[in-house]
Amino acid sequence: MTHQAGLAMPRDPRIDVLRGLALLMIFINHVPGNFWENYTSRNFGLSDAAEGFVLISGISAALAYGQWFAPGAGMRQAMVGLGHVWHRVWTIYLVQILATVLTLATILAVARWFDDPQLRHINKMDSFLVDPGGAMQRIPLLLQQLDYVDILPMYLVLLFWTPLALWLAWRAGWLLLGLSALLWWAANTWQLNLPNHPNPAGWYFNPLAWQLNFVIGLLIGTAARQGRRAVPANALLLVIAGAVLILGVGWMQIGFIGDYMWGLIGQAQQDGAPAWLIGFEKTYLPLPRLIHVLALAYVLSYFSIVRRVCGMAILAPFALLGRQGLLVFAAGSVIDVGLQTVRQRTGDNFALDSAMLGAGLAVLFALAAVKQYWPKSRKSGPIKRQDRGLARLSQSE
Repeated sequence: MTHQAGLAMPRDPRIDVLRGLALLMIFINHVPGNFWENYTSRNFGLSDAAEGFVLISGISAALAYGQWFAPGAGMRQAMVGLGHVWHRVWTIYLVQILATVLTLATILAVARWFDDPQLRHINKMDSFLVDPGGAMQRIPLLLQQLDYVDILPMYLVLLFWTPLALWLAWRAGWLLLGLSALLWWAANTWQLNLPNHPNPAGWYFNPLAWQLNFVIGLLIGTAARQGRRAVPANALLLVIAGAVLILGVGWMQIGFIGDYMWGLIGQAQQDGAPAWLIGFEKTYLPLPRLIHVLALAYVLSYFSIVRRVCGMAILAPFALLGRQGLLVFAAGSVIDVGLQTVRQRTGDNFALDSAMLGAGLAVLFALAAVKQYWPKSRKSGPIKRQDRGLARLSQSE
């Protein structure tokens, strides 16, 4: 099969819709204690929306940028692709800094609105209040991250290395997977992480561990660019994946099953089983969380009806959120922190929580619609065919 740089592919509606649903659940989960978080995916399995979001991001990156690093693309195409990827990294970095500044401003504004200085002491704000000068030096270096505004740093680190990963994915996919798994294992075994003041444990989303989920996504996307599945459709694998998902539901929702499974985990810990094998700490993405999200991805990709359903008009709003993932996630993070701060005063209130979440989602849908449909300015001069192809593809990243 011949691969050409700039070759456009039909848009897969599953990517946009599933990413939009993941963003919706992340938005709800980031306001802890509200009624609606009881119905997000993390209550029905061992992983949550974050794992799905990162896996989809890896798939999208391969679909958006993979053609530049395919065999036969040439050095010039690879350098063009490198420029596009790193331009995206720079954009994500700027969004991260802006989101952090807006988060700080939101917390301080809500505290002033309620005339309650205690509201300023949430989400690792204390270190900023005690040493604002030091914080303003660490934040641009990504050495200090506020809670709930800490996924993008992990993503930009992973995207920075994506050109090399994609080059390997086309030529030595198993080698890439093996190296990624080895780094993941080392990070889990020796608790390797990047520094994050004042948290001694490091980044909450540790890129040294989470890169395995992203790399698997890259391999899935690279296979899709070749017109094949990364893992063949197989009835036995479907049964195994389905069993993992059913076990996850029972574990989280059925008391005696949950008690039994947590008892097994506790016994395994006493027997010295490694954390990467039986742990659930999100920072290091241990095996149970990874297996669960991969099982979910396999089941969803197995049935063709999922693609047809995701292409239905009724799901278009979620596809819109998914297409504008960076904007939606960053704006949602800032709104979430504002809602968290308000809830410090209002407490549990179903009606108020629902109203605030509904208003926040309305803002996110509006922002996504404006970004999607706002007239694009046309650059002067002819646009190269390759650039047009990339422009279409990069919408999925």
